[in-house]
Amino acid sequence: MKAVIMAGGEGKRLKAVTGPLPKPMVKLLGKPLMERCLELLRENGITEVCASLRYNPGPIMAYFGDGERFGMEITWRVETEPMGTAGGVRGCMDALGDGDFIVMSGDAACDFDLRRLMREHRRSGAAVTVALYECSEPLSYGVAVTDAAGDIRGFIEKPPWRRVCSDLVSTGIYAVSPRAMDYVPEGESYDFARDLFPRLLERGERIHGVVMPGYWCDVGTPRSYYRCCVDALDGRLRLPDALPEPEAPPEEACAPLAGENLRRLRVKCRDRARLMRAMSAALMEAGADFSDGLTISSAHAAARVSPEPGASELVIEATARDAGFAEALSRELAGMAEELSNEC
Repeated sequence: MKAVIMAGGEGKRLKAVTGPLPKPMVKLLGKPLMERCLELLRENGITEVCASLRYNPGPIMAYFGDGERFGMEITWRVETEPMGTAGGVRGCMDALGDGDFIVMSGDAACDFDLRRLMREHRRSGAAVTVALYECSEPLSYGVAVTDAAGDIRGFIEKPPWRRVCSDLVSTGIYAVSPRAMDYVPEGESYDFARDLFPRLLERGERIHGVVMPGYWCDVGTPRSYYRCCVDALDGRLRLPDALPEPEAPPEEACAPLAGENLRRLRVKCRDRARLMRAMSAALMEAGADFSDGLTISSAHAAARVSPEPGASELVIEATARDAGFAEALSRELAGMAEELSNEC
């Protein structure tokens, strides 16, 4: 199985991050986005790639060379005129042979199972199979309308909310049968979404859609770029060399307060630490101890206020020889906490 990487765009919206660099060279956790694409392809058993370039191709070709040091075999195609996404892929057909192939953008970040996409493509027999992604805010993408069999019946490109009729968006990652490229005019600018897909549907060809689990981000703006970097650091985007954050030690709740007639109440709050600061200030003059929660005690009674590890709330405990006093003490402290919480 082979792949085409479309890496010819200028990325004008991302200029604040890229400067003069072509967008595929923007780094994601220390490596260019296009290198992350090659890692994903190699992970899925694809080592032969044809890359379609146009804008400022020099830095890309100089960095990747023939692909050997990345475990890949890369063939380059450089456009002198914009050929569109489908036109750029048609220009790579002499390097792809007669088998089905994967098309992906060199500036997207994802961790899809591309083997699954290709299996579904071959099972469907479609001309093109589109990797779809569930997106709650689909206004910036091409929304796909699918039937019960998963075939795509139409696309709505960057719709306003009144035209949104699905949460499935096209990721720009496709499994393609060579016959689909026969519909692309040679030497003309031709786009997958704008030109080829409508033509395929008009000619009765099937376009299948597969909803892909995992992570996908169209790195098109500074906001999406920084969000993608954070997602990679947090592990939402799976990268082979991403270092996970060290695990915090498990939080343990305080052992129950020792004593008779134990009463325990919980007070919900927005900010446990801020409320504990207010409670500490309020009880400091009463001789509160801060070594294990916030504790006040006498010869006949004791009370403790402590944050709940697993929820945004405080735990109020009170014990006393007299059950009624223990009840009253716990309720008094809970009332104080609720009042202070409203002021925080």
